[in-house]
Amino acid sequence: MSRGAVAVVAVVLLLAGCGAPAAGGPLPTLASLPDPTTGASSASVPVTTTVAPTTTTTEPEPATAGNPAGNAVVPPEAAAVDTAEPTRVIGTGTPASCTSDAVVAAVAAGGVITFDCGPAPVTIDMTATAKVRNDTGPRTVLDGGGLVTLSGSGRHRIVYQNTCDRAQGITTSHCQDQDHPHLVIQNITLADGDSTGDSTGGDSGGGGGGAVFVRGGRVKVVNTTFRDNRCDPAGPDLGGAGMRVLSQFRGAPVYVVSSTFEGGRCANGGALSGIGVSWVVLNSVLRGNSAIGHGANPARAGTPGGGSGGAIYADGNEFTVRIAGSVVEDNEAAEGGGAVFFVSNDRTGTLRVEGSVLRRNPSAGFETPGYKGIFFLGAATPSVSGSTIQ
Repeated sequence: MSRGAVAVVAVVLLLAGCGAPAAGGPLPTLASLPDPTTGASSASVPVTTTVAPTTTTTEPEPATAGNPAGNAVVPPEAAAVDTAEPTRVIGTGTPASCTSDAVVAAVAAGGVITFDCGPAPVTIDMTATAKVRNDTGPRTVLDGGGLVTLSGSGRHRIVYQNTCDRAQGITTSHCQDQDHPHLVIQNITLADGDSTGDSTGGDSGGGGGGAVFVRGGRVKVVNTTFRDNRCDPAGPDLGGAGMRVLSQFRGAPVYVVSSTFEGGRCANGGALSGIGVSWVVLNSVLRGNSAIGHGANPARAGTPGGGSGGAIYADGNEFTVRIAGSVVEDNEAAEGGGAVFFVSNDRTGTLRVEGSVLRRNPSAGFETPGYKGIFFLGAATPSVSGSTIQ
C-alpha cells in the first residue's frame, strides 16, 4: 500500500480496540475508500448448492442445519460429541415434561445433556437463561437430537457461559484464559433469543449474544440452527445476535459446523461477534442477518455507533477467520461489511474464504474494493480460493 493510502486508512478507520470511520469524520463511499490490499484479487470459482429432496417418513427425522453441499473437511475436534450415554436427560417422554426449569437445572449441573420429549419436534419456551456453572465439570454438552427448539420468546438470552462471572463460580486465578468449561451446542434450534439491555458479565462493550454469550473456556456449535435472535440495536462494539464470544482458552478457535444463522439483528454482527476471537465456519449458512447500528466504530459524533458486520463482526488484534464450504448471503450492514467486518488492529489477523459463496451482502457505508460485502484490515489481503464473492 502506498504511503498516502496508509495515511487515509489510518485517519478514517484506526482506533484502539476497533476500526471504522473516525468519529466526526465524513463517511467514505465505496468508490472513494482506498484499497488496503496489494496485488490482484483472487480468482472466483462458482460453488453450486444442491438441495436434497424432501423425504416423507412416519416419524419426524432430526432437523439438519447448515450447507449440505459444503465439502470442507471437519477436524475431529470440531465434530459432534457422542451422546449415547448421557449424564442427564431432560423429559420423560412427553412434551409437557420438557420445561424451561428442567433445561436451566440441567445446564447448571453440566455433563452430557439430551432430551426425551417424545417423537415429535417440540419447542421449549425459556422463562430464564440457562447458565453454565464453571465448577460442575469440564464439559457441558446440550444435544437436542434434532427435535428440540429452545425459544427465548423475545425476552431472554438462551445460553450463557462466563468464566469470569463470580455468580457462576470462579475456578482459577486467570479466569480470562482457562480451559474449562467446554460448552458444546449441537443438534438443536435456538430461536427468538433477546439480550437487549442485558450486559451481564460482558466486557469490551458488554452485552450482545442474543442466543448465546460465552466468555472464557471453549465453545463449539454443530448442526444447530439460530433463528430470529436479537441483541441491542446500538453500540459501537456490541454484537452477535446469534453468538457473542470473548476470551477463548489460549486463542483456540470457535468452531461453527454445519449450522445455520438466519434472521439475526443486532448493532453489529447479525450472526456472530467476537473480540480477539478466531472463528472457523465450516459447511454452514449465514443468511438474512443484519447489523442495524448507526455511526460505526468509533461512533461518529451524535450517533450511538454500530452497524458493521451483517453476518460476522470480528475485531481485536491477533485472530483469524476461516469460512469454508459455506454460504453467506442476503445479509446487510448499515455501515461496513455486509457479510464480514474484519479489523485486526495490529494487522496480524488473517481472513480465508474457501469453497464458499458470498453474495448479495450490501454494505451501506463502506467495504474493501474488490471484496464485495467485506471490510478487511489485517495481514496482507484476504485469501480467497474456489469461491464466489459477488
